[in-house]
Amino acid sequence: MSQKRRSQSWIELKQAGNEFFKTGQYGEAASIYSQGIKEVEKSGKKNPEDLSILYSNRAASYLKDGNCWECVKDCTVSLDLVPFGIKPLLRRAAAYEALERYRLAYVDYKTALQIDCNIPAAHDGTSRMTKCLTEVDGLSWREKLPLIPTVPMAVKEKLSLATSQQTTQHNGTRENEKSVPGEDSIKKALTLKEEGNAQVKKGEYKKAIEKYTQSLKHNSSEITTYTNRALCYLSVKMYKEAVQDCGEALRLDSANIKALYRRAQAHKELKDYTACIEDLNSLLKVEPKNTAGQNLLLEVQNKK
Repeated sequence: MSQKRRSQSWIELKQAGNEFFKTGQYGEAASIYSQGIKEVEKSGKKNPEDLSILYSNRAASYLKDGNCWECVKDCTVSLDLVPFGIKPLLRRAAAYEALERYRLAYVDYKTALQIDCNIPAAHDGTSRMTKCLTEVDGLSWREKLPLIPTVPMAVKEKLSLATSQQTTQHNGTRENEKSVPGEDSIKKALTLKEEGNAQVKKGEYKKAIEKYTQSLKHNSSEITTYTNRALCYLSVKMYKEAVQDCGEALRLDSANIKALYRRAQAHKELKDYTACIEDLNSLLKVEPKNTAGQNLLLEVQNKK
């Protein structure tokens, strides 16, 4: 019974901290979360997931209060307990951004996008950091970045599924529930995408298109599947289909370099030079040193 009371105690403290946070009482919320952390540690059952949530929540309180360094510390602890948590990644990125540690912020935003490519805050943050770093470090800013960790596929699948389920529960609609791929669907989609990639290496573009199409039926939110299929459509001169696939990819990631470049290629073949130039200008805003984009822009401008 005593263990049950202790367990309930930290949960109640977390809930109380959440209530203070909702009402803008961030100092009180941080204090309550600190009590919750102590309760979990005293219980002898140091569940890393429970502690990770509490540290991440306290980090959010510190961030709202402008205490950015404490936010960074708590997010780091949270991520040490449960690696690649989306919320602590985004909160630490926001804190780094406020502290003008733009390279570190960029790394966290990009890491979050590896886990879930449909996070507006991560896309917006990446775009802001790209602009800031270009201004600070010039065109070679990417060379000065810290190493961006590669999210293991197993972790990506697990966390992507958990995030999708949380979104569904939050929205609470049957329509959203249907649109969220299950774990089996995500795995099947990845397998089919890899089979498509193998066909591309053999130059079997039509067979690759079939595999990518099957993959998207299982998971329609995988950006690289759209850009890969667009490449195949370009190879078999199905330019309108390439434009459509790139458009879907850009709906998920408005700064996706491959989607912008491949759509520009398709627009060029369709002789829609204005749209082609628009895509290339967007590409070069994100990656000013992109040689392929620069060369294609010069070629199209000469045609126009």
